[in-house]
Amino acid sequence: MSGNVDDIALFEKREKVFPKRVWGRYRKMKWIVMILTLGIYYLTPFLRFDRGPNMPDQAILIDMTNSRAYFFFIEIWPQEVYYLTGILIFLAVALFFVTSLFGRVWCGYMCPQTVWTDLFVWVERIVQGDRVQRMRLRDAPLSINKIWKLLATHSIWLVIGLLTGGAWVFYFNDAPTLLDGLLHLEVSNAVLGWMIALTLSTYLFAGFAREQVCTYVCPYSRFQSAMFDKDSLVIGYDEARGETRGRLKKGTTFEGRGHCVDCKACVQVCPMGIDIRDGLQMECIACGLCVDACNGIMEKIDLPEGLIRYDTESGLAGEAATQKPRFLRARTIWYSTILIIVGGLMTYGLMDRKSLELHVLHDRNPLYVTLSDGTLRNGYDIKILNKTHQDVTYKLRIEGMGKYAVKVQGARGVSVDALPVYADSVGHYRLYVMSEGKDSARTPVVFVIEENSSALQDSFESVFVSDDHDH
Repeated sequence: MSGNVDDIALFEKREKVFPKRVWGRYRKMKWIVMILTLGIYYLTPFLRFDRGPNMPDQAILIDMTNSRAYFFFIEIWPQEVYYLTGILIFLAVALFFVTSLFGRVWCGYMCPQTVWTDLFVWVERIVQGDRVQRMRLRDAPLSINKIWKLLATHSIWLVIGLLTGGAWVFYFNDAPTLLDGLLHLEVSNAVLGWMIALTLSTYLFAGFAREQVCTYVCPYSRFQSAMFDKDSLVIGYDEARGETRGRLKKGTTFEGRGHCVDCKACVQVCPMGIDIRDGLQMECIACGLCVDACNGIMEKIDLPEGLIRYDTESGLAGEAATQKPRFLRARTIWYSTILIIVGGLMTYGLMDRKSLELHVLHDRNPLYVTLSDGTLRNGYDIKILNKTHQDVTYKLRIEGMGKYAVKVQGARGVSVDALPVYADSVGHYRLYVMSEGKDSARTPVVFVIEENSSALQDSFESVFVSDDHDH
């Protein structure tokens, strides 16, 4: 081995990608999707939904203070976190299903990283110019012109980042109230801290990291190929039609050569900086901009569109005549089945959701106490979840025991016949159950809670311990 170690480049410096402006069918679709998704993101916190008196009327709200999540008519408590788990599983499988059919359309059109990067590149292009002008500005020496263009670009980026961070915080606070506080510079340090953090993260990811997030940070690019097969819709280069490629000279024809003129327009517009002619790559986000660029070139030289196109692997290889994905195949059936099962369980759970829940925890140490008169006493902690929006008084009884007595500890004027719980809250009570009987070491019992004025009822199975010999 010769040469100095210092002269060996172990890592290549990242070459910044300067996507060129392109116009076409898929660029229009990306603008439409961007406007719709940004509109939904910024405006959703201001949607109202009437839940009754003393309840938040924000349609979608993550209320961290009161440990509640509201999604229109759905209200999720901390004890119901499995609903959030179900939603995440459903969305993940839905993404797998869509990917198996249409490739990475989520990445190319709706992923937040893609949407905000598109927006930041648009700002960069408006202020600094298109691809060539931006590259020249990067290489130009420091000047007044360069300083003001860079300052304007980064200032607008920070404003967009601030709007992004502010909108996200709105989902965790009452949006109109928080907006009024922001306008009057009256917000808590926690809100301000989150807004600054989210502003800077948006500024960093969309302004600088860009395609590196998709390539190195997002795990989806790593395992997406496991969901592809020959019938998945991907962006591909028609090698049979395009090769042998070469520059188009005046007066020459395409006889005996491919239709690709090696103009590199597909590379110049790619936000990931890849050459789709090298085949499907992990970095490709299926945005379709290379398709628009190539179709534009084909139109100028009077050749058919579709040299680069959305197609299946079978279609690109000439094995199938259609450019549409085949819906009925093993992986799509499996994904559909999982979606139906998870969706059905979620729907059933929401429809069967109880407005009253009871939880009982038996004392572990000691399991029981023998009083001076020979009576046995067991201690229990109970939680009554009142998921209604009214203050309710409940009645408790115990089934499965003979003669017994119950004392509510530390609650003056409260008995098992009248256990008050505030609206949309949890009632905590400490109970002592006394019994004279000793029929068995562990007597199965059922605690039953019911509302005095309605049919609301719930129960919880527990035990009354009389002998801890086996413990």
